[in-house]
Amino acid sequence: MTNNGVWEGFKVLSPWADTDPVLLKGISPRLSDLADRKIGLFVNSKRAAALIMSAIDAELKDRYPSITTSWYESTGPNVMEIETSNRAKFEAWVQGVDAVILAVGD
Repeated sequence: MTNNGVWEGFKVLSPWADTDPVLLKGISPRLSDLADRKIGLFVNSKRAAALIMSAIDAELKDRYPSITTSWYESTGPNVMEIETSNRAKFEAWVQGVDAVILAVGD
């Protein structure tokens, strides 16, 4: 407190944040059937992710013999792949599949 009775040294901040006006996109509709589809299998780099995805891959191919899968391994855990130097590679991979399954190996 100063000599005149006024507190100094504290700054009051607003809890409200400015946000970018990004339009929201809805979730893509579910595929009616997985037969003859190409399914993307996205694996983060945590230790159990590849093991989980291997089991999913085997189960998918057992249930849908005409299915194909395409694996993509992320740059690192808890990183948005689209914000890495692999953005173009990731976007090309996404465009080449009909659906994506993600495994987080925690």
